Amino acid sequence: MRQKTSVTLAPETIQAVDDLAGTTSNRSRIIEQAVHEFLQRRKREIRDAQDLEILNETAEKLNEETSDVLDYQAQP
Repeated sequence: MRQKTSVTLAPETIQAVDDLAGTTSNRSRIIEQAVHEFLQRRKREIRDAQDLEILNETAEKLNEETSDVLDYQAQP
């Protein structure tokens, strides 16, 4: 169910949205799509940052294990 809300936008932003909507869409649909894409991107950025934090926390141990494996493989 859709819910009405009010936002304040700069006139040039409204004009850009209206230009993008043209005659085949409407202002609300364009803004909803933009917000949806923004939220998806932010969720992905947050998830990626969490993944990077996990990798950084375990990087030293993983590098030591990799070094051990390479040393073992290099032995005659």
